[in-house]
This record gives sequence, structure tokens and C-alpha cells, in this order.
Amino acid sequence: MSVARLLTGLIGLSLMGVGVSLLLDVRDLPGVLVWLGGAVVLHDVLIAPLVLLIGWVLVRGGVRGPVRGALLVAGALTAVALPVLLRPGKPANSSVLPLDYPRNWLFTMVAVATVTAFLLAARGIRRSRRRPPS
Repeated sequence: MSVARLLTGLIGLSLMGVGVSLLLDVRDLPGVLVWLGGAVVLHDVLIAPLVLLIGWVLVRGGVRGPVRGALLVAGALTAVALPVLLRPGKPANSSVLPLDYPRNWLFTMVAVATVTAFLLAARGIRRSRRRPPS
């Protein structure tokens, strides 16, 4: 096992611990658990199959993996942001949603697309260097 994989796993476990500790302070735990279950179902029933289908139909060759990954990340981010995106406007309590979530969601979508484009460009450069000159 590589050091990077081990560190990534430890960081993931630490963040899961933070999430569980925050979940213990929730007053409406059944409501939160229903929401989390709905997110899992949304991902497994709708987002993942849709991403695989789009990747299979639209993309061929070696770029399929990065495009599917980008679509999966974009779908997951959208699923998390969906409640805020569907309820635009100012909340009654300005401290509840203090940020511009639709704008920030759009920024994250642009970031996902940019990182994917860089990955695809890096793969293209790497492949072109491997080919012998004709």
C-alpha cells in the first residue's frame, strides 16, 4: 500500500469521525438520516447510472474515465446543493445561508470542468510523447 493511499484513507476516516461527531449534536436525527438515505438512493439509482450511460454514449477511448469521474463529481455536488438551488432568495434568518450558493455551485462546476480538461490535456501530451515520430 502506498503512503499516499494510506494518508488519503486516514484523512477520510478522520473526516468521517468529524461528520459522526457533528451528527450526534443534531436535534432532528431521523430527518437527517432520511435525507442522507435519500442522497444515497439518488446517487445509486439516478446519478451513477446516468453518468455511466452518458460516458458510454458520448465518449470513446481513453478519455471516458476522466469524463465519467467529472460527471459523477458534478452530479454529487449538484445533489448536495439541490435544496439550496431549488429554493432561491433570501432566507428569513440571514445567518442560515450566508453565502451565494448558486454562484458557488457554478464555480465548483467550472472547477470540475477545468480540472478534467487539464487531466485530458495531460493524457494527450503523455500519449503524443510515447508515439514514435513517423
